[in-house]
Amino acid sequence: MKKKTLIFAAFLILILSGGIYVLWKYRVKTKRPNIVFIYADDLGWKDAGFMGSKFYDTPSLDALAASGRIFTNAYANAPNCAPSRAALLTGLYLPRTGVFTVGTSKRGKSKFRRIIPVQNKTVLDTSFITIAEALRQNGYTSISIGKWHLGDDPESGPLEQGFDYNVGGWHLGHPKSYFSPYKNPVLEDGPEGEYLTDRLTNEALSFIEKNKDKPFFLYFPHYAVHTPLQAKENLTELFKPRVPDGDQKNPVYAAMVKSLDESVGRIILKLNELNIRKKTIVIFTSDNGGYGPATSMAPLRGSKGMLYEGGIREPFIVSWPGRVKPGTRSDYPIIGTDMFPTILSLTHTDLFPGQQFDGINLKKLFLKGKKPDERPLFWFFPAYLERYRGVPDIWRTTPASAVRLGNWKLIRFFETGVTELYNLKDDIGETQELSDRFPEKKKEMENLLENWIKETNAPVPYKPNPEFDETAYKIKLQEIKSRNK
Repeated sequence: MKKKTLIFAAFLILILSGGIYVLWKYRVKTKRPNIVFIYADDLGWKDAGFMGSKFYDTPSLDALAASGRIFTNAYANAPNCAPSRAALLTGLYLPRTGVFTVGTSKRGKSKFRRIIPVQNKTVLDTSFITIAEALRQNGYTSISIGKWHLGDDPESGPLEQGFDYNVGGWHLGHPKSYFSPYKNPVLEDGPEGEYLTDRLTNEALSFIEKNKDKPFFLYFPHYAVHTPLQAKENLTELFKPRVPDGDQKNPVYAAMVKSLDESVGRIILKLNELNIRKKTIVIFTSDNGGYGPATSMAPLRGSKGMLYEGGIREPFIVSWPGRVKPGTRSDYPIIGTDMFPTILSLTHTDLFPGQQFDGINLKKLFLKGKKPDERPLFWFFPAYLERYRGVPDIWRTTPASAVRLGNWKLIRFFETGVTELYNLKDDIGETQELSDRFPEKKKEMENLLENWIKETNAPVPYKPNPEFDETAYKIKLQEIKSRNK
């Protein structure tokens, strides 16, 4: 009798546990929120009203920010386009993907390069697991709309990286035209004069409509506001009489920002119309700092292409009605590689066997404002970029790496081995170099960076360039300084 009771009890436990597992699986399946990830191109840290701009008009972004949580210390993984995208999609730092810059790392004239930069990959290898591939295993339908910049279908475009659909994404990092005809082999031309930002938004709305009854991932990497600077004339006219806000004063660029903002507004309106807003997480950010000749990141130093704050710090919003407290802010430093593990957690999606990330899961921070433990953030940019207006040197940047921990940030330039130390809490503009005043902190940060370089096997450039011409370099530098006076 006792044995029968034990067998019955074991059988009952098995039935109950199986039922619990079925209920858990059902709960997980019914708790798969949609993900809308809007990724602006070259939008600067202060290029929106919610970030303090008084020149650009961004009511939709401001409303989205008010509906969720703003991150004031959000970063891209690189100061330009392609490497940031590779890091975002894989959750891995640049040394692991090998995508370090756009095109070749040997930018500019060889006679001005002191060292030989690292070889760059322009294609994201399909061996890397992307967010879309992970979500596909959990029943998500995914689309990439807009800029891809990491290869071409069918070998290395979005369709080979887990996306079900690709609209407009190929290897090119900027549109040949913002007006139809677009000259884009994976985007059918619209009526003559159709505006690209509007067209891509129409495609996004169509995708949402068709997939409203099942979980979807809308990866929306806009081409806007990357060059060429082309905007709708009626919007440009709105900004011509507007009073500049420092060096934010370009009416064409402002009109491009306006079109981007209108796109965001239309996406939110569609989600509300379909009554799926409450089960949709909307994330908005940018891939790198703003384009210096068109806008200003002040009080941040620098712009796109630099490891100073203006080149890597981004606007960032996460909004999920009923789950993310509206009107909140966080100063916890986050970075693009955090998005993959966070999205997996928010969608109850399992990792692939053996899968690892360089980012961390920010779910509790997104939903509850609970800060994770302090951790360092790293950047690795072993390439050259030419100067543009406002840069008092031959280069916008030379090969460099950086680390941030807490309020402290250190940049190491590989050409000379020089390091710069800043306290971002006291000096957000990176105007006061503190190495001499805080040698112990400098050493601590240098050790952090050096250990990370070893851990990731980052290919530090060190070989002297035999074509470097010191005399020509000094003459050219003096010319630039004389013109800037």
